[in-house]
Amino acid sequence: MLKKAILFLLIAFAATTTKAQTAEEVYNSYLDFNLARLEGRTENALDLGEQLMPNADKLTDKAKISFYYSLGNLYENDSQSIKALPLYEKVAAAVPNYYVVQRALGYMYMKQVEDIATKLNAAKTNAAENKRLTDLYAIAVKKALPHLEKAQACDPDKDTLTLIKMLYKNIKDDNGLNTLNSRLATMAKNCVDLLTDK
Repeated sequence: MLKKAILFLLIAFAATTTKAQTAEEVYNSYLDFNLARLEGRTENALDLGEQLMPNADKLTDKAKISFYYSLGNLYENDSQSIKALPLYEKVAAAVPNYYVVQRALGYMYMKQVEDIATKLNAAKTNAAENKRLTDLYAIAVKKALPHLEKAQACDPDKDTLTLIKMLYKNIKDDNGLNTLNSRLATMAKNCVDLLTDK
C-alpha cells in the first residue's frame, strides 16, 4: 500500500512539473498569441490565449495587462462579451486612465442598463416590481457612468456625451449632471491611449 502511495505521488509530481511552464516559455506563448492575433487568425489566437490564461501571471505586469486587453478584445469582437468583461475589468483596475478599455466597459455595462430598462417599462403597472427595477436601474447606471465619463474625457464623442447626460437625468442626479464638465476636464489630464508590454 505504501509503495502504491509513493508511486502515485511521484506520478502526480511528474505530471505537474511537466505541465508547469517557465516564464520564458510563457512569454514565447504570448508572442505566438500576438502573432496569430495580428495576422488575423482569430480562432487560433483565441485558442492560444485560452491556453496561456492559466500561466499569465508569469508574464511581466505590462505584458499581462496587454494580454488581458488583447484577449478581451478578441472575445468582444467574437460576440463573447461575458468572457471579455472580467479581462477588461483587470485592465481597468491596473491602468485606470486607459480610456479605450473604459469605453468598452461602459458600453458593456450599458447592455445591463438597457436590459433593466426594458423590464422596467414592462413593469409599469406593478408598483413593487417597478420600485425594485428602478433601484437596480440606478445601480447599473452608476456602474456604467464612471467608465463612460473617462472615455468621454479622453476621447470626446457627441453620442457618448448625450448618453451620459441622459443617464444622469434618468436617475435624477442633478449634481452629477451639473458637475460633469469639471470632472471631464480633470479626467482629461491623465489619459492613456496605448498599452505597451515593455
